[in-house]
Amino acid sequence: MVLTLKILKATGLPAKDFSGTSDPFVKILLLPDKKHKMETRIKRKNLHPIWNEVFRFEGFPHNKLLSRTLYLQVLDYDRFSRNDPIGEIEIPLSDIDLGPTTLTFCKDLHPCKRQEHLGDLLVSMMYQPTNNRIVVVVMKAAKLKKMDLIGSCDPYVKIYSMHGGKRLDKKKTTIKRRNKDPVWNESFIFHVPVDKLRDITFVFTVMDYDRVTQNEMIGQVILGYRTTGTSLRHWTDMMGNPRKPVAQWHRLQLY
Repeated sequence: MVLTLKILKATGLPAKDFSGTSDPFVKILLLPDKKHKMETRIKRKNLHPIWNEVFRFEGFPHNKLLSRTLYLQVLDYDRFSRNDPIGEIEIPLSDIDLGPTTLTFCKDLHPCKRQEHLGDLLVSMMYQPTNNRIVVVVMKAAKLKKMDLIGSCDPYVKIYSMHGGKRLDKKKTTIKRRNKDPVWNESFIFHVPVDKLRDITFVFTVMDYDRVTQNEMIGQVILGYRTTGTSLRHWTDMMGNPRKPVAQWHRLQLY
């Protein structure tokens, strides 16, 4: 049996960007399967996007489809950080007539549910004032959120240095296969001019690698003068102890 789904359009989406618009796309899952997802194209700067895109789910017997829930999540695409959730819909397939007739639905988006614990990241930072460098060591992560059907994930970390909303540099760790408690101990050097120190931020994004579909973000840590709480404390400890590595655990967040 083939289940055919056509994503038509959305109307009246909220603006998620500073420019007063959004870059929406739709993520599609047949819950409880979470690993194999489909996505529409991104519609740039559009609060009333039209997709008209067709997706097919093949190889499901009728009785198995009835135990699945169609999950649609609209997100605002962000090139540098986490895609921002706009809203979601869940449609149990047992509630609709899965026959040869085409059914058209218009559903209100609901706020996305609060995320569970995403994991923790241990990072070391060292400021070297004589050569204007910050040495970052991505040490390890713990209790990462499971992202695939076997209850694990394939994590790696992307590190961006950002200034004025623009990316200055980026680095990336290796991928650790099937590991929710990965150890990297990988070192990276970022050159930071003195005049940018008070406004620069470092964004650590823990990603789940997927060979077939788009890699998915697990969570983020942001460090810099403009942050708060444990992130700001780590930064000020680093700046107050030049040439000394300062390590600290951080809880992953969805910003």
